[in-house]
Amino acid sequence: MDTGGNSLPSGADGVKRKVCYFYDPEVGNYYYGQGHPMKPHRIRMTHALLAHYGLLQHMQVLKPFPARDRDLCRFHADDYVSFLRSITPETQQDQLRQLKRFNVGEDCPVFDGLYSFCQTYAGGSVGGAVKLNHGLCDIAINWAGGLHHAKKCEASGFCYVNDIVLAILELLKQHERVLYVDIDIHHGDGVEEAFYTTDRVMTVSFHKFGDYFPGTGDIRDIGYGKGKYYSLNVPLDDGIDDESYHYLFKPIMGKVMEIFRPGAVILQCGADSLSGDRLGCFNLSIKGHAECVKFMRSFNVPLLLLGGGGYTIRNVARCWCYETGVALGMEVDDKMPQHEYYEYFGPDYTLHVAPSNMENKNSRQILEDIRNKLLDYLSKLQHAPSVQFQERPPDTELPEADEDQEDGDERWDPDSDMDVDDERKPLPSRVKREMIEPEPKDPDGHKGTAEQARGFDTNTDETASAKILDMSSMSIDEPSVKVEQENTGKASDQMYPKS
Repeated sequence: MDTGGNSLPSGADGVKRKVCYFYDPEVGNYYYGQGHPMKPHRIRMTHALLAHYGLLQHMQVLKPFPARDRDLCRFHADDYVSFLRSITPETQQDQLRQLKRFNVGEDCPVFDGLYSFCQTYAGGSVGGAVKLNHGLCDIAINWAGGLHHAKKCEASGFCYVNDIVLAILELLKQHERVLYVDIDIHHGDGVEEAFYTTDRVMTVSFHKFGDYFPGTGDIRDIGYGKGKYYSLNVPLDDGIDDESYHYLFKPIMGKVMEIFRPGAVILQCGADSLSGDRLGCFNLSIKGHAECVKFMRSFNVPLLLLGGGGYTIRNVARCWCYETGVALGMEVDDKMPQHEYYEYFGPDYTLHVAPSNMENKNSRQILEDIRNKLLDYLSKLQHAPSVQFQERPPDTELPEADEDQEDGDERWDPDSDMDVDDERKPLPSRVKREMIEPEPKDPDGHKGTAEQARGFDTNTDETASAKILDMSSMSIDEPSVKVEQENTGKASDQMYPKS
């Protein structure tokens, strides 16, 4: 009997995990523009489901502190960050050269509150990394993060700031080795490129390859110099289903965990690899997608779960709600509770949706060849490279209080096996709801209001955000730009649906 992707009956997997969940109630108000497939509103829909399924009361719910300029500049170029901070829809016509230089304006439009949006989603990912570093949770979740295409000096593929790279840099302060896994349908190019020449970060991306944005992620791209064999790419074709996906994912990731032995793992859970995605062409079920979360959770290594792509927003919310349940080790009922976005989920009003009958173009022979090739690459790696740990930048000290709950309700599961403060009592689910009516017939018509940039006032040591990756003190090579075959296609040509 199939009990779903989050059945955790026994063994280490059955142990409840302490989960931190980052959410800013304003995030759903940001609006990329009419007809743009990226809709931050999906994060608010996910949050509403978590509230009405009663999952919030089992997690510590945190409002992220917005990342500051100097936090973003640990990876991104100063002039690029300054540009993002200053550009507005009103001033963009005066900065056409800058727009072109930083690849902003088409797939990555200028919209109201753009910089504050970047600060918010990056703050959640870095905040999750800090929580994990301090041992304050086992799993941290930021569904607003996972924007894996952004580069040091340019926006790409709907992504402006690479929160994943920033989170990895934070984790590297505490851990000798960090693993990044990407199950978005698009190649995780920005993260791979940043760490292409180091053996302290391994990147593994499962993605559609061949005439598809961003055009990178060939199986032959394996890293360079000290980073050789520390970048793995799993190129897939249209229509891959759960069984075929797991035939590759489980043996490859099992071997990676055995050989690389990371101190922390980041899993980018892009939901555009689900069946029926507006821009995607895979055929995964929500349970199949979540099985990857369950599998990485089973290793009991500090885990940061991030969002990413996902353009059929009702299915994105379904997926990330279910995967939050997997993180918690809790069963989630298929029958959806009534809530403010209930109409989006008709006519069945269930959490799970059946995959389609589309053709799986990934033959068993092709899958076997990919599997064997990648396992061969892994056999060339020494087990757990010894990294000399020298001086490292000071820890980022973000406030540990529950910013979303002034009464300090930490929402730890009372049944958790983890140490908790006995004086804290779980409270009923509470959620700040935005007063926006669902518009299932015309979701593109949703008008967003911009959040104005908020001040960031903490006692964080100024040196914690030392200028971009002066990594000599961390025994890691500076993220470098990998030489790629020129990809002449525009992202919009390959990502936007053809009319």
